[in-house]
Amino acid sequence: MTRPKHNLWQGYRRLLRLRLVIPVLRSPAAADYTARGVFVGLLVAMTPTVGFQMLIVAGIWAAVRLLRPAWDFNVVVGMLWTWLTNVFTAPPIYYLFLLTGEAMLGRWGDAGGYAMFSDRLVELLQTDASFLESLWIYAVGIFDAWGVPMLLGCVPWAFGSAFLGYWWSLRLVQRFRERRRH
Repeated sequence: MTRPKHNLWQGYRRLLRLRLVIPVLRSPAAADYTARGVFVGLLVAMTPTVGFQMLIVAGIWAAVRLLRPAWDFNVVVGMLWTWLTNVFTAPPIYYLFLLTGEAMLGRWGDAGGYAMFSDRLVELLQTDASFLESLWIYAVGIFDAWGVPMLLGCVPWAFGSAFLGYWWSLRLVQRFRERRRH
Protein backbone atom coordinates (compact mmCIF):
# COMPACT_ATOMS: atom_id res chain seq x y z
CA MET A 1 0.00 0.00 0.00
CA THR A 2 1.45 3.35 -0.97
CA ARG A 3 1.27 6.41 1.19
CA PRO A 4 -0.81 9.31 -0.04
CA LYS A 5 1.31 12.20 -1.21
CA HIS A 6 0.89 15.52 0.54
CA ASN A 7 1.55 18.92 -0.88
CA LEU A 8 3.93 21.19 1.03
CA TRP A 9 1.20 22.92 3.07
CA GLN A 10 -0.43 19.60 4.06
CA GLY A 11 2.94 18.21 5.06
CA TYR A 12 3.65 21.28 7.18
CA ARG A 13 0.25 21.07 8.90
CA ARG A 14 0.78 17.35 9.54
CA LEU A 15 4.21 18.02 11.04
CA LEU A 16 2.82 20.76 13.30
CA ARG A 17 0.05 18.47 14.48
CA LEU A 18 2.45 15.61 15.13
CA ARG A 19 5.11 17.68 16.93
CA LEU A 20 3.00 20.26 18.75
CA VAL A 21 -0.65 19.21 19.11
CA ILE A 22 -0.37 15.46 19.75
CA PRO A 23 1.99 15.89 22.76
CA VAL A 24 -0.52 18.33 24.27
CA LEU A 25 -3.37 15.87 23.80
CA ARG A 26 -1.41 12.86 25.06
CA SER A 27 -0.13 14.50 28.22
CA PRO A 28 -1.61 12.62 31.19
CA ALA A 29 -1.22 15.67 33.44
CA ALA A 30 -3.91 18.19 34.34
CA ALA A 31 -5.08 20.34 31.44
CA ASP A 32 -3.88 23.60 33.03
CA TYR A 33 -0.43 22.08 33.72
CA THR A 34 -0.06 21.26 30.02
CA ALA A 35 -1.53 24.61 28.93
CA ARG A 36 1.02 26.41 31.10
CA GLY A 37 3.72 24.53 29.16
CA VAL A 38 2.29 25.88 25.90
CA PHE A 39 2.16 29.35 27.46
CA VAL A 40 5.84 29.33 28.44
CA GLY A 41 6.91 27.71 25.16
CA LEU A 42 5.15 30.36 23.08
CA LEU A 43 6.29 33.17 25.35
CA VAL A 44 9.90 32.16 24.70
CA ALA A 45 9.38 31.15 21.06
CA MET A 46 8.16 34.61 20.17
CA THR A 47 11.40 36.29 21.23
CA PRO A 48 14.55 36.69 19.10
CA THR A 49 16.37 33.90 20.94
CA VAL A 50 16.55 31.00 18.45
CA GLY A 51 19.25 28.65 19.66
CA PHE A 52 18.73 29.50 23.32
CA GLN A 53 14.99 28.89 23.58
CA MET A 54 14.96 25.40 25.04
CA LEU A 55 17.58 26.43 27.61
CA ILE A 56 15.46 29.45 28.54
CA VAL A 57 12.37 27.25 29.02
CA ALA A 58 14.40 24.84 31.17
CA GLY A 59 15.67 27.79 33.25
CA ILE A 60 12.15 29.16 33.70
CA TRP A 61 10.93 25.69 34.67
CA ALA A 62 13.69 25.28 37.28
CA ALA A 63 13.04 28.75 38.71
CA VAL A 64 9.28 28.19 38.87
CA ARG A 65 9.68 24.82 40.58
CA LEU A 66 11.99 26.40 43.14
CA LEU A 67 10.22 29.71 43.74
CA ARG A 68 6.55 29.08 42.91
CA PRO A 69 5.79 25.31 42.66
CA ALA A 70 2.05 25.97 42.20
CA TRP A 71 2.87 27.50 38.79
CA ASP A 72 4.75 24.40 37.59
CA PHE A 73 4.25 23.47 33.93
CA ASN A 74 4.95 20.68 31.48
CA VAL A 75 8.55 21.47 30.53
CA VAL A 76 8.58 19.03 27.59
CA VAL A 77 5.52 20.67 26.02
CA GLY A 78 7.09 24.07 26.67
CA MET A 79 10.29 23.06 24.89
CA LEU A 80 8.36 21.59 21.98
CA TRP A 81 6.43 24.81 21.42
CA THR A 82 9.66 26.78 21.10
CA TRP A 83 10.15 24.95 17.80
CA LEU A 84 7.55 27.25 16.29
CA THR A 85 10.39 29.63 15.59
CA ASN A 86 13.33 27.99 13.91
CA VAL A 87 15.88 28.71 11.19
CA PHE A 88 13.11 28.64 8.55
CA THR A 89 10.44 30.68 10.33
CA ALA A 90 12.75 33.14 12.13
CA PRO A 91 13.29 35.61 9.26
CA PRO A 92 9.61 36.54 8.70
CA ILE A 93 8.78 36.42 12.41
CA TYR A 94 11.80 38.50 13.41
CA TYR A 95 11.01 41.00 10.67
CA LEU A 96 7.51 41.29 12.12
CA PHE A 97 9.10 41.98 15.53
CA LEU A 98 11.30 44.65 13.95
CA LEU A 99 8.38 46.35 12.18
CA THR A 100 6.31 46.26 15.37
CA GLY A 101 9.16 47.71 17.40
CA GLU A 102 9.81 50.47 14.88
CA ALA A 103 6.09 51.33 14.92
CA MET A 104 6.04 51.35 18.73
CA LEU A 105 8.96 53.79 18.65
CA GLY A 106 7.17 55.96 16.09
CA ARG A 107 9.75 55.31 13.39
CA TRP A 108 7.63 54.34 10.40
CA GLY A 109 9.57 52.92 7.46
CA ASP A 110 12.97 52.87 9.19
CA ALA A 111 13.29 49.07 9.18
CA GLY A 112 14.37 48.75 5.55
CA GLY A 113 13.03 46.06 3.27
CA TYR A 114 12.46 42.42 4.06
CA ALA A 115 15.04 41.24 1.52
CA MET A 116 17.80 43.29 3.18
CA PHE A 117 16.73 42.08 6.62
CA SER A 118 16.50 38.44 5.55
CA ASP A 119 19.90 38.50 3.84
CA ARG A 120 21.57 39.94 6.95
CA LEU A 121 19.83 37.43 9.24
CA VAL A 122 20.81 34.48 7.04
CA GLU A 123 24.39 35.81 7.03
CA LEU A 124 24.35 35.81 10.84
CA LEU A 125 22.85 32.31 10.99
CA GLN A 126 25.48 30.88 8.64
CA THR A 127 28.47 31.88 10.74
CA ASP A 128 31.30 29.36 10.48
CA ALA A 129 32.07 28.72 14.14
CA SER A 130 31.47 26.17 16.86
CA PHE A 131 27.91 25.81 18.13
CA LEU A 132 28.35 27.98 21.22
CA GLU A 133 30.41 30.57 19.34
CA SER A 134 27.81 30.77 16.58
CA LEU A 135 25.03 31.32 19.16
CA TRP A 136 27.01 34.18 20.68
CA ILE A 137 27.80 35.72 17.28
CA TYR A 138 24.13 35.37 16.30
CA ALA A 139 22.83 37.01 19.51
CA VAL A 140 25.32 39.88 19.40
CA GLY A 141 24.77 40.35 15.64
CA ILE A 142 21.00 40.60 16.02
CA PHE A 143 21.31 43.06 18.89
CA ASP A 144 23.88 45.18 17.03
CA ALA A 145 21.80 45.26 13.85
CA TRP A 146 18.26 45.65 15.23
CA GLY A 147 18.52 45.70 19.06
CA VAL A 148 15.91 47.79 20.81
CA PRO A 149 13.22 47.83 18.09
CA MET A 150 13.27 44.03 17.73
CA LEU A 151 13.30 43.38 21.48
CA LEU A 152 10.52 45.90 22.06
CA GLY A 153 8.53 44.61 19.08
CA CYS A 154 8.57 41.00 20.26
CA VAL A 155 6.86 41.83 23.58
CA PRO A 156 3.25 42.15 22.34
CA TRP A 157 3.67 39.11 20.09
CA ALA A 158 5.20 37.01 22.88
CA PHE A 159 2.53 37.81 25.45
CA GLY A 160 -0.34 37.76 22.94
CA SER A 161 0.61 34.37 21.50
CA ALA A 162 1.34 32.94 24.96
CA PHE A 163 -2.08 33.89 26.34
CA LEU A 164 -3.82 32.76 23.15
CA GLY A 165 -1.86 29.49 23.22
CA TYR A 166 -2.78 28.90 26.86
CA TRP A 167 -6.48 29.49 26.21
CA TRP A 168 -6.48 27.37 23.03
CA SER A 169 -4.57 24.42 24.51
CA LEU A 170 -6.61 24.40 27.72
CA ARG A 171 -9.85 24.23 25.71
CA LEU A 172 -8.35 21.67 23.32
CA VAL A 173 -7.34 19.30 26.14
CA GLN A 174 -10.61 19.75 28.03
CA ARG A 175 -12.73 19.07 24.93
CA PHE A 176 -10.55 16.12 23.92
CA ARG A 177 -10.88 14.52 27.35
CA GLU A 178 -14.61 15.19 27.46
CA ARG A 179 -15.09 13.45 24.09
CA ARG A 180 -13.01 10.48 25.27
CA ARG A 181 -15.22 10.12 28.34
CA HIS A 182 -18.36 9.84 26.19
